[in-house]
Amino acid sequence: MKGDIFLVVLILIGIIGRSPLITTAASFLLILKMLHFERFFPTVERRGLELGLLFLTISVLVPFAAGRISHKDFITVFVSVSGILALLGGALATYMNGKGLDVLKMDPQLIVGMMIGSIFGILFLRGIPVGPLMAAALTALFLKIFRFLFK
Repeated sequence: MKGDIFLVVLILIGIIGRSPLITTAASFLLILKMLHFERFFPTVERRGLELGLLFLTISVLVPFAAGRISHKDFITVFVSVSGILALLGGALATYMNGKGLDVLKMDPQLIVGMMIGSIFGILFLRGIPVGPLMAAALTALFLKIFRFLFK
């Protein structure tokens, strides 16, 4: 019952905060729960991130498939300052996400803070939830800085 109430609160927060992603996600889970499909929760939890990242990657690759990215655009990435910085940003982000995954493996209860922080970011900072790995990556960075400064 506690989970139901929490999901309803999230639906209301999503509606009030004009966040269709939170509203839809919480509604989906509440429907699964009300239909007694809780047995699918572990699969959704385990594979949901992968499925979400798959669709995110597909949406990013659509311009390639649609032919809106030319050979010239591709080459420009390697010779322009913004293109090189984008390459560095992508490499750094994937490295940091790996460190975030390590943090989640060592300290899985941190996910609670990351999820609450993500909800706060969506509602009040108009952020986009791209998954817990980026939140974990930033948490890993903050922990490293904190340990460096205070130890």
